[in-house]
Amino acid sequence: MATMNSNASVAIAADNTKRSQEPLYYQEQDNEVGLFEYAYNHHLPVLIKGPTGCGKTRFVAHMAEKLNKPLYTVACHDDLTAADLVGRHLVGPEGTYWQDGPLTKAVREGGICYLDEVVEARKDTTVVLHPLADDRRILPLERTGELIEAAPGFMLVVSYNPGYQNLFKGMKPSTRQRFVALRFGYPESQVEQDIIIKETGVEPSIAFKLVELAQALRRLEENDLDEVASTRLLIYAAKMMSSGMDPIEVCRCCLAEPLSDDLQTVNSIMEVAKIYFDA
Repeated sequence: MATMNSNASVAIAADNTKRSQEPLYYQEQDNEVGLFEYAYNHHLPVLIKGPTGCGKTRFVAHMAEKLNKPLYTVACHDDLTAADLVGRHLVGPEGTYWQDGPLTKAVREGGICYLDEVVEARKDTTVVLHPLADDRRILPLERTGELIEAAPGFMLVVSYNPGYQNLFKGMKPSTRQRFVALRFGYPESQVEQDIIIKETGVEPSIAFKLVELAQALRRLEENDLDEVASTRLLIYAAKMMSSGMDPIEVCRCCLAEPLSDDLQTVNSIMEVAKIYFDA
């Protein structure tokens, strides 16, 4: 029996803190908002596929706010256990007691449980999702003997980056086919510029240059880069540029170095960056 909260449970707290009065900004790219709402209304679980930093997590947070639902987010990893999701017995001053995990809390409350990078979790852990991701919508708790029926508002959402998949870290077909799937990509140029401006308040000319640079780097993906410049990295860069930091230095610390450990590749990225930002 554990004597402290699991890492997964501790990581959830931030999702349920009181948000500011200003709504969370999200720029719709296609029809993902409507599709998500249809899935929610029909009690269907959702799988979101897309590259890193393209807005998957922001989208889920936006939808939870729009639907006025509590959101429990779990960052999946190799050591994630079923107990981290469903709960465990703990020892306190008055003896042993049961503490729900984030998945169980969402099931009881009718909230949204979001498993980020679900393929990173062990396959024996994700099997616990199966009875929740079909028409049964139940969660068996073997350690307490409970069989919890999901509250009407409960929704299961998972995401992963297809670029990270391999033979050992793929999603089982028996799990994948329980979900409605949405594919995300990086926004179109004008939409991405609007996102950067809204998030950072940077001058439109800088947002334009950052997006143009990102487009150039994304064309290098198949030849030189394992990862490309994400919208998230562009927002980081815009924030630093708007505070007065030298654009070339920003490109190095926010784009080149995060994208590669190889010095030659970093230097090549910087040569491209100087085309757009070297005065």
